Amino acid sequence: MGFTFQFILKLFATMFLSIILTPLLKLLSFKIGAVDRPGERRINEKTMPTAGGLSIFISFVVAIVWEFNDMLDAKQIWPMLIAAFIIILTGLADDIFEITPMQKTLGIIVASLVIYFIGDITIDTISIPFLGSFQLGWLSLPMTLIWILAITNAVNLIDGLDGLACGVAVIALVTIGLISYFFLPTNGVPLAIMIFSLVAAIAGFFPYNFHPATVFLGDTGALFLGFMISVFSLQGLKNATFISVLTPMFILGVPITDTVYAMLRRYFNKKPISSADKMHLHHRLLSLGFTHRGAVLTIYALAMVFALIALLMNYASTWAIILLVISTLFGLELFIELIGLVGENRQPLMHTLKFVGNRRHRQQILNKIKHKNKHEKK
Repeated sequence: MGFTFQFILKLFATMFLSIILTPLLKLLSFKIGAVDRPGERRINEKTMPTAGGLSIFISFVVAIVWEFNDMLDAKQIWPMLIAAFIIILTGLADDIFEITPMQKTLGIIVASLVIYFIGDITIDTISIPFLGSFQLGWLSLPMTLIWILAITNAVNLIDGLDGLACGVAVIALVTIGLISYFFLPTNGVPLAIMIFSLVAAIAGFFPYNFHPATVFLGDTGALFLGFMISVFSLQGLKNATFISVLTPMFILGVPITDTVYAMLRRYFNKKPISSADKMHLHHRLLSLGFTHRGAVLTIYALAMVFALIALLMNYASTWAIILLVISTLFGLELFIELIGLVGENRQPLMHTLKFVGNRRHRQQILNKIKHKNKHEKK
């Protein structure tokens, strides 16, 4: 009971530190030129400070190094904090100078190498149902780098509306934290402590970021959150199983879905994969008439559905998981086509369902005609 009370008290201290720091770092953003000016691809109508993510980072570091230092292993936390600092510098450089996508990717790769070689957070083995376990060997490094790059950029891409990335990150982190605490055989408790420390830091920043926002996460915060989520999710993947791989993918279902369909959309439209557009998930909801808050809350709800499915996977059998995945992908594809995420004219599943429905309807009409003709002959 005493440990739980102290833990909760320290989380509140982390949250209050973030609450205090955010207004100060908002002023600093204007001083150093880390601002987001209105433009064709922007939602905001006035210049906004974009280094708000610094308050989350500082609060998290204080919590890990000072408040919870007696509960954590220094060999585990310092490589992670060094890598996170590299990410913060990369994001801050982008918020101030607008660096190129290649430069941003380079920063993420350098941080990922710190995690891999110094932090020893890797994917070494993968187990596939009905096939067995496979040692990745030299593929361990590229697999780990791809995992971190993909998730970091996916979270960064959804940072398009007030409070969106923060809320989705909190839902993902809480789910990873619960799974770590209850299902990870080793390192589960220390990992949960770090995860909920980050959640507390985000909670202090969130009131300033929810619509109407007074400060943005910026790439400083969005890259940091995406990177930390990728690193935390990797903790249970050293010896990856079917469930341990699928679980974080479903937890991060919203940013991963948005990223995958953005790549498909640009491929079909013959545009570079890295090109920007206003067809992301939140953009489509706004174009369909959703209010700013309505779009954000809808995506929160979708993220919670994914999180619930991820939790259920840890209790289900292999065949139940397979059926759950198929059902989820079917429903997700239908939702994506309904909102036109790839394009209003690209709806293969809906066209198929319409065809099946029309064919059945035509058959019913033909049967009625045949029955009527038989009746008239009699």
